[in-house]
Amino acid sequence: MKKILIIDDDKGILEAVKAILEYGGFAVEITDKSDYLDQVSKEELPAVILLDLFLSGKDGKEIAKNIRSQDKTKSIPIIMLSAHPAASEAAEEAGVEAFI
Repeated sequence: MKKILIIDDDKGILEAVKAILEYGGFAVEITDKSDYLDQVSKEELPAVILLDLFLSGKDGKEIAKNIRSQDKTKSIPIIMLSAHPAASEAAEEAGVEAFI
């Protein structure tokens, strides 16, 4: 079963998206910590990352760039999430695969 990691600082969004994806048959990990990937082994890495653009105190663009800069995580597809009106441009600048 493919694992999806959701990184967001809004607990409501984390739980809602997790429920939807689990209903779709995915294994889902949720966290509000941007350094979560530093703490998991290569065997535990997710197949896809859903990343909030604006986390409390952190910039999702910088987190995406950090993910891309590490050998063990650089090939994981990232889908950026945000309700902010200018977020699609910021997501494009971050070099992620998709934006929702």
